[in-house]
Amino acid sequence: MHDFTDQLPLGKATVYKSEYDPGLLCPVPRKLKRDELGLSDPLPFHGVDIWNAYEMSWLTKKGKPVVAMGEFRIPCESPFLVESKSFKLYLNAFNQTRFDDFESVRALLSQDLTGAAGWPVDVRLIGPEEFANEEFSLLPGECLDNLDIAIESYSLEAGLLEGAADPKQQVSEALYSHLLKSNCLVTDQPDWGSVLIYYQGGKIDREALLRYLVSFRQHNEFHEQCVERIYCDLMRFCQPQKLTVYARYTRRGGLDINPWRSNFEFEVENIRLARQ
Repeated sequence: MHDFTDQLPLGKATVYKSEYDPGLLCPVPRKLKRDELGLSDPLPFHGVDIWNAYEMSWLTKKGKPVVAMGEFRIPCESPFLVESKSFKLYLNAFNQTRFDDFESVRALLSQDLTGAAGWPVDVRLIGPEEFANEEFSLLPGECLDNLDIAIESYSLEAGLLEGAADPKQQVSEALYSHLLKSNCLVTDQPDWGSVLIYYQGGKIDREALLRYLVSFRQHNEFHEQCVERIYCDLMRFCQPQKLTVYARYTRRGGLDINPWRSNFEFEVENIRLARQ
């Protein structure tokens, strides 16, 4: 356990503030886990952590409540990720705060999150008149979850990917699974997600890939770190020419986190799955 966890609000008595307080945001250095993975600048991938907030509210200047949803895009180049509970507490602090209009709120959110992440953060607010446009979608490609396999390992085992790629069979395919589960780095609470893997290169054995993904089941890391680990393990053992890893996690406290990493120009949409 890293010393930085002592500074986080996790596992401690929580005071839910209802007036604006940017000091609630807790940045976590990405470098801590990237050093473990052997990652250094320049990063071997690009990508974004897409956050969706479903429980946003504040007051107009006259004191009338406003509700909205939010989309936040934090680039992976940022030196810090934002701890999720602190993000939730920060958003709750808007509840009894008065603002002139949507743009005032959006600009303040962008300013504070940019300060916490150490990199420009894009913010989009979605008002009630746009709620009907927010539809469920599906991941592209083929699902691995119907494979009839026996699994005995539920602790992270990257070696399950060793020899999994056949360089004699060059393919371009998208595979996904809804069976991704990991645990919070600090609290051990379960994090549930779906993961899409798009690659070009030697064909990856699907049973090996599914066993590897399931091996995260008792692993403790933040969402963003899990995605970067999956990316690095696939590159190490399977060596595809092109690779994208995109995870869609279920929400907690009104927030879901959806990181993606890629080594080529890949069009990533903020799709919403039924579990989200």
